[in-house]
Amino acid sequence: MIIKQSIEIEQAAAVLKLLGDKTRLTMMRILAEQDCCVCEFVAMFDTSQPAISQHIRKLKDAGLVKESRRGQWIFYSLNQQYEHVEFVQMLLNALPSQEEKLTELERQGKRISCE
Repeated sequence: MIIKQSIEIEQAAAVLKLLGDKTRLTMMRILAEQDCCVCEFVAMFDTSQPAISQHIRKLKDAGLVKESRRGQWIFYSLNQQYEHVEFVQMLLNALPSQEEKLTELERQGKRISCE
C-alpha cells in the first residue's frame, strides 16, 4: 500500500504510542473490520468495563475511532475520516486478523451481548 499523504514524525509517534498498547492495538485491528461495542470488548478481553472504556476514550480522543449510536448502545469503528487513516490502515493490515476473537464471542453467545 502506498500512502498518498505524508505524516509528521510527531504525529506518527503519537499514533504509534497509542497503538503500542497490546489491547488498543488488538481493538483497532478488530475495529478496522467490524464495529464493536464496549460490552463485546469486555467479554473478548475478559477485563472490566472501565478499563475498556479508558482504551476507547484514548483512541476516540485521538480521532482514530468514531462512535455511532444504535438504540441505547454505542458502537465503535475505525474513523475513516481520520487525517492519517491510510497510515493507520497500513499498520493494521500488517497484523494478523483477529476474527477468531469475534468467532469465539459468537460461539459463547456474547457477540452482541448488549442488545
